[in-house]
Amino acid sequence: MYRDHNCGELNIKNIGESVSLAGWVQRIRNLGSMQFIDLRDQYGITQIVVSSEELKKQMEDVCQESVISIIGKVVERTNKNLKMSTGEIEICAEKIEVLGKCKNTLPFEINSEKIDISNVREDLRLEYRYLDLRNEKIHNNILLRSKVMKSLRNEMDKLGFTEIQTPILANSSPEGARDYLVPSRLHAGKFYALPQAPQQFKQLLMVSGFDKYYQIAPCFRDEDPRSDRAPGEFYQLDFEMAFATQEDVFEIVETVIPKVFKEHTSWKADDGSFVRIPYREAMEKYGIDKPDLRNPLIIKDATNLFKNTEFNSFKDKTIKVIVVPKGAEQGRKFFDSMGEFAVEEAGAKGLAWVKIDEENNVTGGISKFVTDEIKTEIGAKAGDSIFFIADEFEKAQKIAGLVRIELGKRLDLIQKNVYRFCWIVDFPMYEYNEDEEKIDFNHNPFSMPQGGLKALNENDPLDILAYQYDLVCNGYEMASGAVRNHDPETMIKAFEIAGYTEDDVKKKFGALFTAFQYGTPPHAGAAPGLDRMIMLISDSDNIREVIAFPKNKKARDVMMNAPSKVFDEQLKDVHIAVTEEED
Repeated sequence: MYRDHNCGELNIKNIGESVSLAGWVQRIRNLGSMQFIDLRDQYGITQIVVSSEELKKQMEDVCQESVISIIGKVVERTNKNLKMSTGEIEICAEKIEVLGKCKNTLPFEINSEKIDISNVREDLRLEYRYLDLRNEKIHNNILLRSKVMKSLRNEMDKLGFTEIQTPILANSSPEGARDYLVPSRLHAGKFYALPQAPQQFKQLLMVSGFDKYYQIAPCFRDEDPRSDRAPGEFYQLDFEMAFATQEDVFEIVETVIPKVFKEHTSWKADDGSFVRIPYREAMEKYGIDKPDLRNPLIIKDATNLFKNTEFNSFKDKTIKVIVVPKGAEQGRKFFDSMGEFAVEEAGAKGLAWVKIDEENNVTGGISKFVTDEIKTEIGAKAGDSIFFIADEFEKAQKIAGLVRIELGKRLDLIQKNVYRFCWIVDFPMYEYNEDEEKIDFNHNPFSMPQGGLKALNENDPLDILAYQYDLVCNGYEMASGAVRNHDPETMIKAFEIAGYTEDDVKKKFGALFTAFQYGTPPHAGAAPGLDRMIMLISDSDNIREVIAFPKNKKARDVMMNAPSKVFDEQLKDVHIAVTEEED
């Protein structure tokens, strides 16, 4: 063995013992007759003292981040560092073995007080990800991920769920994103698809008589990356229950999620029952379907209040307003910068505003168009400011939502060190696709419409709501789920409204449709996203910081050089010909 203790284990009780340690050289300090080495492993740092001339000579070619093992005696430190678990002791080295030398020049500093690793170019960090993962914060994120996965499994096991793995090579299905396709060698011209989610398989497990299923499932979607969405692949706590309603799913999530959050963070987390907000209400009050409830600002509709206005920019427009308590304290520069944000970042034509002074007079901006009646109706008081967004209905909602978020950030209104959860419920079953001039599914095509087959037959499709729900935490969508449409007749009608024939349903979802003919229990489920959960618990701004080997912003693995070209023989095996254009 290269070690009998780890670098975070020894303390004052071990004085006098002969020990062996192994790890990475974090820092070397030469002080004349003595040399001090900070030796690091996953568990901590121990100071090593080298006084022997022979050992000092041995260390001459050893630089930072080299791997060594040492044998020595534990002694009490004269200059104790009580911030470290090992800060009361040091090891007097008697033998050193160099296990793995490091190059003298690193691509970037790893654990240095001189540099913030987040300021290093991300592609460089990802190219040398094995070095980046030695950074304490990133390393701890991956350890946290492991602990959270274990906690999730423990909680699901306690609740009687059975962990079952579903296939990775599956069929292509229209679930909202592009599939990753895998050509078949044995079946020329045919393709597998990597699953966007285990949706059909978990429903088939319910048909198979399994009562409660879960897995920490890999999912694959060919989507553009964002700071909160990993390109290509992600993981989710996927679960489904037979004989379950929406309430049953909420109870599971509200039992598991707060418990896991509280176990792994010192922040306060909401307990169930979480606030429930209908989709349309969320869009009205927050301008977004994933509202951050830590932000106290609320959007109000003032369209009727300005229906007879003489202000041309407001005529025949939807008018949204945001009242900012004590916002009148801000100077002109603040209001101008918010106007620039609205135009350049939110897509607005402009951002009107007024202040209300301590004597309740309206000043600045469009003050001459804001009456006492308007102030009263929207709840504005002395000392407040008001921002106005005017545009077409959906654009006005979206712009107001972005302005609300930016105001919360700039004015430091966001609650600190807290996780605020809410359910967004009552999603529309359908939406109108203006580009194709047709009705499309709004969310999940496998969801049960509220009102069932009767609603599908009798109601305007755009008025039908679905038993679909999203869990939102601090402005991030953290889970999505639904009560499933398990009735074949209802399924055919639901897809017919979206432009699919019965043959389309049988062809695209043949296994599911056929299985539903053989006695299917009502079932429901959800899938909290693991990567986003870890991002929130670790207080990271970028989802790539909590994934061991992530793709970059262009969905490339710059360390392994993927995607990459393959040999012609490999293409022939899977009956593929590549047509290339010159750069």
